[in-house]
Amino acid sequence: MLYEYRLYHAVPGRLPDLERRFRDHTLGLFERHGITPVGFWTCYIGASQNTLHYLLAWPDLGTRQERWDAFASDPEWLARKAESEADGPLVDHVTNEFWKPTNYSPLQ
Repeated sequence: MLYEYRLYHAVPGRLPDLERRFRDHTLGLFERHGITPVGFWTCYIGASQNTLHYLLAWPDLGTRQERWDAFASDPEWLARKAESEADGPLVDHVTNEFWKPTNYSPLQ
């Protein structure tokens, strides 16, 4: 199992809109495309309260590429993204990493 860590740096003032888009639209599209979220977090105490962190679980990179490409080109996703960004972008930039659990990790 691989885990994809994604960190979204929201445009100032747009984090609530980003969270709304995930809650109301993106999660359903993830399910449709076989994308498995592990969890979502915002920063409670720390450097930035304007970020959304989340983990996705993948069996391998090939499956990830196939499913992510299908999601990214889904007409409903493209419409919801455009609709949610009518007043400007929600995300300034994204950081992502792929993690592989150690053999002693409780989460495999």
